[in-house]
Amino acid sequence: MQPLAAKPFIGAVDMRPLCAFIAVFCLSGCATTSYNLGQESGFTKKLIRGRDFVLYSCIRVDRRGEPLTVYIEGDGRAWLDRYRASYDPTPTDPLVMKLASLDPSPNVAYLARPGQYPSEGASDCDAKYWMSKRFAPEVIADMDSAVSGLRDMAGAREVCLVGYSGGAAVAVLIAARRDDVIGLRTVAGNLDSAAVSKKNNVSPLNGSLDPIDAADKLEKVPQRHFITYDDRIIPPEAAEAFADKAGDGKRESITVVEGVTHYSGWDRKWPALLEMPLHRISENP
Repeated sequence: MQPLAAKPFIGAVDMRPLCAFIAVFCLSGCATTSYNLGQESGFTKKLIRGRDFVLYSCIRVDRRGEPLTVYIEGDGRAWLDRYRASYDPTPTDPLVMKLASLDPSPNVAYLARPGQYPSEGASDCDAKYWMSKRFAPEVIADMDSAVSGLRDMAGAREVCLVGYSGGAAVAVLIAARRDDVIGLRTVAGNLDSAAVSKKNNVSPLNGSLDPIDAADKLEKVPQRHFITYDDRIIPPEAAEAFADKAGDGKRESITVVEGVTHYSGWDRKWPALLEMPLHRISENP
């Protein structure tokens, strides 16, 4: 693997207002760790071509026809430092792949975001798609199409979605487009991107959809949103506002998890968290 310094940097003109998000993305490690972990856990790599992007994914099918659970990657390594966008947003920590590998569901898939895993055959794309346009309509459309492709590979009729961090926003926006989603889980999720940007005093994600605008379309989808008060990236208010907009005034769809941060500890808790029932908001009294 080429050292990071051997690659050209993408300039970061006008990136200064976004620097509050940098810390979460400047992790160290090997960018192919998720790929290796997937192979070790019985997953098979699949490249899915959409209209605008070729997306990296991997899938494990144990019982065709059973529902497929799709884990959607977070924003990855979007930044090199405070003022420079990354040339490759592939996550350096395999957290989401770890969660997928721990899931005992009969059929499980992992789906990366645009621009991630170019070394494994996914398409390169403009840095705007892991910056301000990370939740753009064309991104959600291709991610949605990829979920359908993975579902068909598993011979499934229904899907469950799990999204981490920015992947939670993608999961919500995908779920709002579909009628086959029977479960939605988010982990440290960006569920209100405008509020998150305001809380962190950074520029809004211009060109992106905001997941909170889809909250009221998901009242019939069983869901569970895991947050932690030790999250320095996504404030708990994001999930609370999402629940309120969805009609969950008692916020019964939210579970506060202790002993984790935004990007660590979730794999230790995940088997127990998966046992928690999902909450159907439309059944609120």
